[in-house]
Amino acid sequence: MKLTVSLAQIAVARTDPAANLEKGRALVAEAAARGSDLVCFPEMWTTGFDWEVNKRIAAGHESVKDEVAALAVEHGVWISGSTLSLNDDGSVSNTHRLFDPSGAEAGAYSKAHLFSLMHEDRHEKAGDSLCLIDAPWGPTALAVCYDIRFPELFRTYALKGAVLALSPMAFPYPRLEHWKVLVRARAIENQMFVVGTNQVGSEDFGPDGVATYFGDSCVIDPWGDTIVEAGESEEALLTATVDTSVVSDVRRKMTVLEDRRPDLYELG
Repeated sequence: MKLTVSLAQIAVARTDPAANLEKGRALVAEAAARGSDLVCFPEMWTTGFDWEVNKRIAAGHESVKDEVAALAVEHGVWISGSTLSLNDDGSVSNTHRLFDPSGAEAGAYSKAHLFSLMHEDRHEKAGDSLCLIDAPWGPTALAVCYDIRFPELFRTYALKGAVLALSPMAFPYPRLEHWKVLVRARAIENQMFVVGTNQVGSEDFGPDGVATYFGDSCVIDPWGDTIVEAGESEEALLTATVDTSVVSDVRRKMTVLEDRRPDLYELG
């Protein structure tokens, strides 16, 4: 099935949900005007990563879900992106939500692999389940940023039939070359489309240094070819149309998933 997707590569205004939502509204409107079915935002796109401030505003930030849902309804589109979420135990998580055009939450996935290099694991609670959504264009997997480095997660989704993986990102320099390889590797090895929507701009993490996000948001097809790709460092709204039916064609032609030998994949 054909899917038109827009990737909103933005510089996030740290700790300023109102400013980020205002930017988001304009981008969703533009994406809808282009005929997009799905609009994707980066990781933590409404707040950024100020750990202490995020903990303080988490309870009030729950209303953001309603605002994003209303945007989906207003423009008749699906909306993807990860935002701050408050758990029942008072902890916070980095949660990727997908809203459908009725405003319903089609699925939610809290980031399972927390980025210990920047101490994300000290400030957020990891998710403990995956999320595969039965979308009109086919089974759709949710991931978040650092998850892209864990092939097991994407292989699990592929074995369950995923044809498309959506991953909001906050990938900084100097790991641009990692990014280029990782998104393509996940697409090629699992014979699926991968949509990676990255931030631009910078954030100061104090003693951990300044993270400068490089953009380069992209859509990769099941052969590892680039359908669309943003430039570095500048905000952009990318739009592309993909045909998810090619996934089954690719998997029939090259039977990678069928040719696996899981009986060998464990050392005694």
